[in-house]
Amino acid sequence: MRSMNLMDSCVQTCSIFYRPYPYKSFNFIGLIYNPAIKNPKFEKKSLKQKRPISSFTASAIITKEEETIETQKEQPTFNFKEYMIEKADYVNKALDEAVSVKNPPEIHEAMRYSLLAGGKRVRPMLCIAACELVGGHKSAAIPAACAVEMIHTMSLIHDDLPCMDNDDLRRGKPTNHKVFGEDVAVLAGDSLLAFAFEFMVTAVNRVPPNRVLAAVGELAKAIGTEGLVAGQVVDLSCTGNNTNVGLPQLEFIHIHKTAALLEASVVLGAILGGGTDDQVEKLRIFARKIGLLFQVVDDILDVTKSSEELGKTAGKDLVADKATYPKLLGLDQAREFAEKLNEEAKEQLAEFDSDKAAPLIALADYVAHRQN
Repeated sequence: MRSMNLMDSCVQTCSIFYRPYPYKSFNFIGLIYNPAIKNPKFEKKSLKQKRPISSFTASAIITKEEETIETQKEQPTFNFKEYMIEKADYVNKALDEAVSVKNPPEIHEAMRYSLLAGGKRVRPMLCIAACELVGGHKSAAIPAACAVEMIHTMSLIHDDLPCMDNDDLRRGKPTNHKVFGEDVAVLAGDSLLAFAFEFMVTAVNRVPPNRVLAAVGELAKAIGTEGLVAGQVVDLSCTGNNTNVGLPQLEFIHIHKTAALLEASVVLGAILGGGTDDQVEKLRIFARKIGLLFQVVDDILDVTKSSEELGKTAGKDLVADKATYPKLLGLDQAREFAEKLNEEAKEQLAEFDSDKAAPLIALADYVAHRQN
């Protein structure tokens, strides 16, 4: 019989390594030596010889734990800080270009004063992240992202007016009416509201008209009597008269006054990015819980942080005798409720691609644990 050459040896060895075995009997030693294998050229002596294990054999004995470690090492971690800076810069540049100083200059300066005063740009980020999550490009979402920030700024200008919450400080600066007067502040807010819709429909590019129309409808609903306005009206009626305000009414206020625009931000991004109906609805639930979470945390910060830390007047809810979650639940239970909302929100993202969902998961954690 002729001697076995190197190729024959490799083929016969590989046939042994890949011979099928029942799951329960699978082990590496069984692969190297099994009495059931009648192969005279691969007997126990292969185990007795004290030669180094080949690289092929060594690669076969990596444990499951080591595989997990290697996989974790290879996966890049999501840098939320870099993401926030990048998206905030992107949005700020778009806002600066969108609202320039025109004639009459005073109204445009008032609009820009509040619009470009800083802020975390959470709503535009949510819009862009939702768009990218369903497979869209951020360019499809940026007009809507800017629109929701314009409307959010409008709500802050109006909310700070003496006839509303009567605040002197916003984002560490005097409020709009303190600088430009109440009359111009009202008009600046009105102008931002109107221009938000104009910009959203004229600046959008390569998005089917039916999706643009659906997005416009979502945004309009979010700020009208079924959204922001409804929440503001009920909030005003309860201020200074909160003895009969319970958790259901407080939740109504915050879901409409705060959560509605956050919800719209996410839903707009999903619609414009080409999301399916199922994806849009999952993201709607995610955003609604994040919106409520945002307000619960806001209530907590109002009683635990200083004006300098917040960039706005601290303790104003207490002074105005407003119903808040810490007041109705107590501080510890309010914090527990916030954590519950955060977990329930992130559960809605379980079926999405984990890498694409990373920004929204990080944003949810950021909202839950923000300090201002």
